[in-house]
Amino acid sequence: MQDKIRNVAIIAHVDHGKTTLVDGLLKQSKTFRDNQAEMSQTLIMDSMDQEHERGITITAKQTSVFYDGYKINIIDTPGHADFSGEVERTLNMADGVLLIVDAQEGPMPQTKFVLQKALSLKLKPVVVINKIDKPAARITEVESEIADLFLELATDESQLNYPIYYAIARDGRAGKTTELDDDLHVIFESIINDIPAPKIDEHAEKGAQMLVAALAADSYLGKYAIGKIFRGCLKQGETVSILHACTDENSPQNMVMKRAKIDKIFVYKGLGREEVAEAAAGDIVALTGLAAANIGDTVATASEDGSAPEALPTIELEAPTLSIYIGPNTSPLKGQEGEFTTSRQIAERLERELETNIALKIVPDGLGYKVSGRGELHLSVLIETMRREGYELETGRPEVVYREIDGVKQEPVEELTIEVEPEFVGAVSQELGMRRAELKNQEITGSGSTRFVYDITTAALIGLRNNLLTATKGTAIMSSLPSGYRPLEGKYRPERNGALIAFEPGASTAYALDAAQARGTLFIPPGVPVYQGMIVGLSNKKDDLDINVCKEKQLTNMRTHASDGAIQLTPYTEYSLEQCIDFLLDDELLEVTPKSLRLRKRELDPVKRKRQNRQ
Repeated sequence: MQDKIRNVAIIAHVDHGKTTLVDGLLKQSKTFRDNQAEMSQTLIMDSMDQEHERGITITAKQTSVFYDGYKINIIDTPGHADFSGEVERTLNMADGVLLIVDAQEGPMPQTKFVLQKALSLKLKPVVVINKIDKPAARITEVESEIADLFLELATDESQLNYPIYYAIARDGRAGKTTELDDDLHVIFESIINDIPAPKIDEHAEKGAQMLVAALAADSYLGKYAIGKIFRGCLKQGETVSILHACTDENSPQNMVMKRAKIDKIFVYKGLGREEVAEAAAGDIVALTGLAAANIGDTVATASEDGSAPEALPTIELEAPTLSIYIGPNTSPLKGQEGEFTTSRQIAERLERELETNIALKIVPDGLGYKVSGRGELHLSVLIETMRREGYELETGRPEVVYREIDGVKQEPVEELTIEVEPEFVGAVSQELGMRRAELKNQEITGSGSTRFVYDITTAALIGLRNNLLTATKGTAIMSSLPSGYRPLEGKYRPERNGALIAFEPGASTAYALDAAQARGTLFIPPGVPVYQGMIVGLSNKKDDLDINVCKEKQLTNMRTHASDGAIQLTPYTEYSLEQCIDFLLDDELLEVTPKSLRLRKRELDPVKRKRQNRQ
């Protein structure tokens, strides 16, 4: 049966067309009826609101299609390195990968990252050069760049023999040459012929084995444990062992074993799941009834001779590089806009996140928690998700997670790639020079833009994206890739002008803001509540400045009511969540509620704050 199954992951750099290609495979395999809404939708697999808004895949998704008698399980993976935990855990379910590469941009940092993960797992690669209709497409050069990348990353010689196909995924067309067919049948044929059948352990008598690679949940059946069956057969109602790796030296073989009973077994069919009585090795399934199962655990049955169930190697993950403080809101406006506001509620939500977001680490820190992850985007997506769920919290400036190697404190380093138009080369060089980045390569691309490759510390990377987008009028393309650690030579100190800080509580007035806008850039409009210590703007000078933004026009007998109609305020600057986090210095916090983002000083009292600064 496994000969008729193909498990393939779609991998690529951000925005090279992974999810769009999956759209075409779903539609052309007749997964949907002609009158179903999905036939007119795009980015079908991106189910989260943030995925549609940001235009990226955040969580890996599983689906399956049927073509010419074969069942093809498709895993759509994120392309951003911040979500590499998703890539690492889901590639364990695949037997081959479709590597999508943009015909203009060619291999980019995340292309290298995801391909390296796939080749290290001995997965068979198939290359698809997408977007060949771009005016600046440079197909021959991109093929050469892909060959160089495989030479650099291949772990054995067989991986250097890979088929190449060409596609315009948006139009649902692909071909063996740049003369494309009117459909994607060559991609289907390649998956069937080039991707091997699932590798399984033939010794079924030793008991079934499944590695839990993902979790899902609903209010009807509870938790789903998702993974590929590597050996044997799992049956509905069967009692199994859940094997969890632990660090307790007293535990036999460093494993904790819990017994559970499989309630239901589901296989994937299109975007949904189909219940079956049993499932065999090679297929990707979702099991219910295993409440104790976590990602990386093995679901196993005893062997026929009665010996103990055996565990599969657990999923190895790279260490987090950034941490951020998340705790209950402590501002004077706390509890007014959120549904979940207490430290206990935040802790319960973070614990739930750990079940599926395995690249996170959480430790208590005062009233709140220090949450460690792969990067700013990884952490900001979590905060934005909690915000939309009704949580009210505060967060601090991201901090680098250092490691001690051979007694030497070391900091993470990343390879940064930036692509800009020629007129912004000076602005990029100046910004990266201030951050002590090391230029590794600079070249002119086929489209005429300049591509820089830098080595930069993760600490210096914080806040860079917003500065570059401002300096290049929003045209810079930037991506980074973890490249290791180096000895800490001194902590990077961000440079920024001082903050405009409210020292009177109340509601902001146009009269007061009109006077304040000469001192800097304002972050608030008239009529919003402010409190002492809240940051209301960015000063024109290096030092913080306390101002009154609630002052009203003085009234006299000749003027019995105020009129602000003649006041012309400059439009205020409204920061996104990521921009707010990048703005923060060590003595500042961000108040996050479902309705508002408020920047503030840790110490709200101006007298105490100045005393602390003198110390």
